[in-house]
Parts: sequence; C-alpha cells; structure tokens
Amino acid sequence: MKINLPVQTIQNNIQKGIVTNDSNTKGASFGEFLNSAIQQASGLQKESEKLNEALAMGLTDNIHQVAIASEKANLALQYTMQVRNKVLDAYQEIMRMPI
Repeated sequence: MKINLPVQTIQNNIQKGIVTNDSNTKGASFGEFLNSAIQQASGLQKESEKLNEALAMGLTDNIHQVAIASEKANLALQYTMQVRNKVLDAYQEIMRMPI
C-alpha cells in the first residue's frame, strides 16, 4: 500500500508538468492546492471514521486496515496543521514589516 503525502503529490505534479516554477504559465494556485489538501485530509478522516464504525458494529474484522486508515488520517491532519501554522507565521511576519 502506498501512502501519498501532499509533498509527494507536489513532486509528482512538478514531474508531470502540472505545477511549474515559471510564473508566466498557468497552473494550480496555492489556494487551490491548499483547498485540495484539506479536502483530501477530510476524506481520509471520513474513511477512518467509517472503518472505525464498521469495526465497532462487527461488520469487519480487519483491524489492520482500520489502524492504517486511522494513522493516515492522523498524519494528514498533522501535516495540514503544520502547513497552516507556517502560513500563519509567514502572514504575521509580513504584517510586522514596516511599510
């Protein structure tokens, strides 16, 4: 099973030519990327909740799948929070700059 973290997604998109370093070309904006990452994290969380519920109801006995889904959701949430914190720090630093 391969776990795609957002950093790997960025690297794959750069290799495919979806995201480039050239500012003259059209590509996904940073806001669109963040929105997509948040939606992916939300999807992982919903999948984890669904599997936990199925385990609690006795519909599945594959505890490994449930644990992996929970850990994927946890890692996605931690990564999203770290990105949010870095963006807020950058914003606060910009706002402290004298004009």
